[in-house]
Amino acid sequence: MKIIRWILGRIILIIDFVTRPKKIIRSEEEQQKIDNTFSNHSIYQFHTCPFCVKVRRYLRKESLNIELRDARNNKKFREELKTNGGKIQVPCLRIEKNINTVEWLYESSNIIEYFEKKLRNH
Repeated sequence: MKIIRWILGRIILIIDFVTRPKKIIRSEEEQQKIDNTFSNHSIYQFHTCPFCVKVRRYLRKESLNIELRDARNNKKFREELKTNGGKIQVPCLRIEKNINTVEWLYESSNIIEYFEKKLRNH
């Protein structure tokens, strides 16, 4: 089963690379505003997870510079996801609202919807 998952993961990455969407081009000032808006966001992900690929493709298309955290290979990030997010499920968006308040958002469609709403209101 591990071999099949490894092969499928590589196929997903190849298809993603070949069909990668173009980035939106914004003015430097506008891009900086958006980067500042999302500076307190990070995404916990597995590199070959199809749902994580979906979110990364969206981030690329919208030119969103969000920190990606590898929850498969980085024990610290995996433990943060489990302890603070409540479960090891990816993709997961971590939104630091302030020093004491962090929101964890799961499900690729919900994450993309969150970003779309934030961009519309930006």
